[in-house]
Amino acid sequence: MLAYKNKKKGFVDAFSLAEILIVLAIMGILIMLVVPNQTGVASRTKSLEAQQELKMIHNLQYAYFLQFSKYSLDLQTINYIPHKSVLSGGTANYEISIIEATPAGFKAKAEAVVDFNGDGKKNIWEIDQEGVLKEVQPD
Repeated sequence: MLAYKNKKKGFVDAFSLAEILIVLAIMGILIMLVVPNQTGVASRTKSLEAQQELKMIHNLQYAYFLQFSKYSLDLQTINYIPHKSVLSGGTANYEISIIEATPAGFKAKAEAVVDFNGDGKKNIWEIDQEGVLKEVQPD
């Protein structure tokens, strides 16, 4: 409540200390409710990089399969040029690898090079010859 004082006696309208403390307490509670929900936003956004890179691997593998009737275990063979990782001064947050390749299919993996939320787990995504993206380990 606004403390009303009589201006004729030299007082002005002002907030009391209790009113200010109540407002600060409410703001603190609201901040505590919002901040934990925002921590996952960064890791979800960064995981889009893994998904895009794996979709590119899928497209390159498909083109290679159409030409040679098999999938490749080598990223250079399918003409994939990896981006420089953040650990070596680049911008890539994920390391891309092909973990298995047979004439019938393949599986590629994108593993985070950093722990986005500091929980000790690194985000891992996989894709197969059907183009099915799967988050193997959330961050």
